[in-house]
Amino acid sequence: MWSLPPIKLSPAVLHFQPPKRRACVIPTVSRASLSPRGNGVQTGQCVQFSTNMKTCEVFSWCPLEIDAQPPKSAILAAAENFTVLIKNSIMYPKFNFHRRNILPHIGSSYLKSCEYNQETDPECPIFQLKYMVSEAGEDFQDMAVKGGVLGIFIDWSCNLDWPQGNKCHPEYTFRRLDNKNPLNDVATGLNFRFAKYYQTPDGKETRTLIKAYGIRFNVIVFGTAGKFGIVPTIINLAAALALLSLVPPVTDWVMLTCMRKRDLYKRHKVSLLLEDTDAESVLSMGPNYGTQK
Repeated sequence: MWSLPPIKLSPAVLHFQPPKRRACVIPTVSRASLSPRGNGVQTGQCVQFSTNMKTCEVFSWCPLEIDAQPPKSAILAAAENFTVLIKNSIMYPKFNFHRRNILPHIGSSYLKSCEYNQETDPECPIFQLKYMVSEAGEDFQDMAVKGGVLGIFIDWSCNLDWPQGNKCHPEYTFRRLDNKNPLNDVATGLNFRFAKYYQTPDGKETRTLIKAYGIRFNVIVFGTAGKFGIVPTIINLAAALALLSLVPPVTDWVMLTCMRKRDLYKRHKVSLLLEDTDAESVLSMGPNYGTQK
């Protein structure tokens, strides 16, 4: 999304233009040479720049762009009251679950009157530009002068154990993404140039160069989903017990308590010592964890 508060127009005509502050030395002037930081292609001609200076002529749009400061107040200041409807859909293929941010219980009548507010109306997908910028800790009118980039983060962290995905709702947060450092104000904000081309009745090609300052909104979607499963639970529990070396005691407890033939297992598992003799029953099946008289 792109909000376009201030613009700057620069009408120009395609013409030969002597660039400023470049002295002409005739023997070194080469035709069709181009400087990456210049204003056009050199024609190889020297022209009079002032009474005591000549310059190298270039083929470019004239007059050259005057890169001045943008207007102090945004031209479209009322754009802060504009609203935008954000449509977002997500899917978790593992659980065969999909949902969009216009929740199932939201109807068309609700959309006609709602406006997002984190406290009073967090489910509405219609956002006011001023509110989003203010939630990021910025002022819309100040940010619109030189432009900027605002991130709209949609978090889909879902608990799918609840029926019909009742605990799967989007959560919105806002943050400014471009650098705003008062100690380094070189090339701050966001702007771009584009041109509209025309042709005059006498056949001259003209253009209007527009340098637009604005606020770009980046929508970033992320999230995780989880659901209870008996198989992963057993695997994780067994791995935890094995890590703690508790598998033998836990296995014995299950066999001695829960199994149908626990008495048989107990007779073979537990040693029986007789008081009147030194004889001892034959041991079987693993280590002993207790004795019985």
